[in-house]
Amino acid sequence: MSDSGIVYLVGAGPGDPGLLTLRGGELLVTCDAIVHDTHVSPSMLALAAVAEREPPVEIHDVGRRDEQDAARHDEIVALLIRLARDGKRVVRLRVGDPFVFGRGSHEAEALAEAGVAFEIVPGVSAGVAAPAYAGIPLTHRGTARAVTFVSGHADPSRGESEVDWRALARVGGTIVVFMGTKMIARIAAALIDGGLSPSTPAAAIQSATYPHQRTITAPLRLLAEAIERAALASPVLIVIGDVVALRDKLAWFDTRPLFGKRIVVTRARAQSGALIAQLTAAGADVLEMPATRIEPLDAAPLRDAIARLAEYGWVIFTSQNAVRIFWDALRAESRDARALAGVKVAAIGSATADALLDCGIAVDVAPDRYVAEGLLEALRDRRDVRGVRVLYAAAAGARETLQDGLAELGAMVDRVPVYRSVPDGTGAADLRERLLRGEVDLVTFTATSAVNAFVQAVGADAASRAPAASIGPITSAAARAAGLDVVVEAGESTIPGLLQAIRDHAATAPSTT
Repeated sequence: MSDSGIVYLVGAGPGDPGLLTLRGGELLVTCDAIVHDTHVSPSMLALAAVAEREPPVEIHDVGRRDEQDAARHDEIVALLIRLARDGKRVVRLRVGDPFVFGRGSHEAEALAEAGVAFEIVPGVSAGVAAPAYAGIPLTHRGTARAVTFVSGHADPSRGESEVDWRALARVGGTIVVFMGTKMIARIAAALIDGGLSPSTPAAAIQSATYPHQRTITAPLRLLAEAIERAALASPVLIVIGDVVALRDKLAWFDTRPLFGKRIVVTRARAQSGALIAQLTAAGADVLEMPATRIEPLDAAPLRDAIARLAEYGWVIFTSQNAVRIFWDALRAESRDARALAGVKVAAIGSATADALLDCGIAVDVAPDRYVAEGLLEALRDRRDVRGVRVLYAAAAGARETLQDGLAELGAMVDRVPVYRSVPDGTGAADLRERLLRGEVDLVTFTATSAVNAFVQAVGADAASRAPAASIGPITSAAARAAGLDVVVEAGESTIPGLLQAIRDHAATAPSTT
């Protein structure tokens, strides 16, 4: 390593990984080491794994931030200096903004005194994000034209307090209190003594921007009691001012259809992105436990079939995985969509058809029912199936329904297994405990293989503790056979269809969270 190291003091925002700045994300992908607070979102740290490098990125968890622990802070600063002097590009990832009620400025001072280069990358402060996610504007024409951010650590009953709460009451506008939960009764009393009306609207926001965010409102004089009654625990941010009354009109984050629902996604990681994104956008707290992963099989049979494509009248695909593997094999032979010019193509499911279209291949037959039986019905009255050779790119262990049905229609079927679903179970131990504690509202399944692998990964007892959401009747049957309670089944066997069914169910089902 050279001696040209640098430390980037990066604000991670209050929790929602979507609030990380573009500059912060860029640095996480390119840095050599990350020194982070415990409360930083794991998905942010995962950005460091995007770039496969040797040696891998160093990850240093420096624990929960304690602004009173000077010795611990000195250790963190020493670590930053050592890493930088080793020539590393270091990201010091802090919750919120590094210069708002944190030790970011102290760390910058220490780096400057040590002669270490540094850069400040602002983050979205909880003081701004928490009210926004609670539907509370900090300023509003005719209501508040000023905002005061203040730390609640100082005891207003002590003469040496750094905050003159009575004077602050006379400033007007909105008051945002960080770290003030323990002192809120005294803070409220001091503000009221300073002239603020006891009925001033106030709010306490716990775990702001997380899927389990909680917001309570009360008149200032009753806020401390309301916080205690709701058992709010750190991190909590307090907002005081007339703007809080606007929450009744502007609340959005905690009114989304799946807010407060903890939902497990068992789909293979390579395919789960769309489902996770849509569930998250609808407000769900998503737990990812890929029950299976996709493993390509020996490519020789597929390569042989591709070499004889001119012999086939039909090629049939039943999944995006089969399309991807077939296309990769086709391209490996320096061929493209033109190789299928004289072949008809059938696909089960709109996602499969879309995957083919992405490769420049428009399907000839796509049944309305996204199961093998639906495709057989669509092919039954066609005159170009009997006596024709069919290439079926299949998953190992798939039902024999399609192959047998095509044979009954007079086709000659070459079934070529191109992949198999193998158990994955990443995160199964943690999920098992959550299931046993009753902390899961729903487990989603998009394939029968996922059902079996899920039960195997978490155990039959834990698996039966949460209701299931299935993408279609075949998957539902497998889930029920495994002892699961299927309460949601998609009307259309697609990811959007599954999501809509979940939303419809959530409208009436109670939450565990």
